[in-house]
Amino acid sequence: MRTQSARMGDSLYIYLTGELDECTVSRAREEADNAIDRSTGCSRAIFNLAGVRFMDSTGIGFLIGRYKKLQRYGMRMYLENPNPDADKILSLSGVYSLMPKL
Repeated sequence: MRTQSARMGDSLYIYLTGELDECTVSRAREEADNAIDRSTGCSRAIFNLAGVRFMDSTGIGFLIGRYKKLQRYGMRMYLENPNPDADKILSLSGVYSLMPKL
């Protein structure tokens, strides 16, 4: 799992690439949390999932954890470009009710 972030205006973009599962989630969590902590002036965070090849329930837990962290900063969270398999998992789990898909 590779995590990159960029701040554009009042938005924080977090790009995830690879597999988001039990083996990779701790590194992704640390890198995403660091990016969030450095971007406290943003009004929203957009997690780009285009590069995520695989995601299981651990990935959902990762996203919900970041959602809760962002809530403490008063930032909204959005998801963009999930692949069809991830989109199905996110739809079935109800995640989009918390963090809408762009």
